[in-house]
Amino acid sequence: MAIAIPEVDSWYEEGETGRQFRVVALDDASDTIEIQYLEGELSELDRNSWDQAAIVEIEAPEDWSAPFDDVETDDLGYSDPDLHLPDTDALTLDDVLEDEDKEPY
Repeated sequence: MAIAIPEVDSWYEEGETGRQFRVVALDDASDTIEIQYLEGELSELDRNSWDQAAIVEIEAPEDWSAPFDDVETDDLGYSDPDLHLPDTDALTLDDVLEDEDKEPY
């Protein structure tokens, strides 16, 4: 089995426990990998432990943001409240009708 390469913001699963986690930081100076489990718990692995563990890269869980209380909705990337529709409060009938449908005044 190939060793999963840790990348920040990528999701992984421990083969032995089935726990899912995201890599939140890599510290080259101390050769450690900071992770946050799906449940919200923070932890740290040294590179040797990472290499010996049965860790596989996975897709982000469907509701991965649930344990992250401090995540703003905008940070999730799908919270654009602007539906890109015209402001219908200010529309008149002339705004809606095509030029050929308008009656001359």
